[in-house]
Parts: sequence; C-alpha cells; structure tokens
Amino acid sequence: MQTSDALDLEHGVFTKRTPREIALSLKRSAEASHRRKSEPFRSAMSMLNFHINRAGKSLTPERRRVLDRAKQELRAVFHRPGEGAHRDGR
Repeated sequence: MQTSDALDLEHGVFTKRTPREIALSLKRSAEASHRRKSEPFRSAMSMLNFHINRAGKSLTPERRRVLDRAKQELRAVFHRPGEGAHRDGR
C-alpha cells in the first residue's frame, strides 16, 4: 500500500455512522490525494465499492444499507446524477 495509487483515507471512514459522513470523508480524501489516477468522484466511489466487495458476507444487513446509501450521498456531494440517469439528461 505504500506505493499504491490508492487514496489515503481517514481512519475509520467506513465505520462512520451516517452515509453522509462516509461520503464527505471520501470526498475530502479524493480531492486531497495527489496519487489518484482518475477524477476524485471515480476514485472515491472505487474505494467505497472496493470496501463493500472485500467485506462481502461479513457485512451486517444494516451496515450494508449504510454503505449503499453512502454511494447515493457520494453522488450528491459530487453533484452527479443518480443510478440509471443518462449523462445527457435523458
């Protein structure tokens, strides 16, 4: 991880209580990072998805709901359209 291009995340980011806290922390980390290879939104969403995928079945249903809602919050804090929306507004 020392030479990785992954984001430097705030300690405990994925254990925060609310989806908004998680999203805002990921946004701060992505925007501050000088090691990321893509735009901040994509880097932040990638780290969130990576965590969800790695945790897999060990996530409780409630924790999974919080993390899934954090994806929606991340889209909101980056002013991105929701799932299923087309980039051209259709």
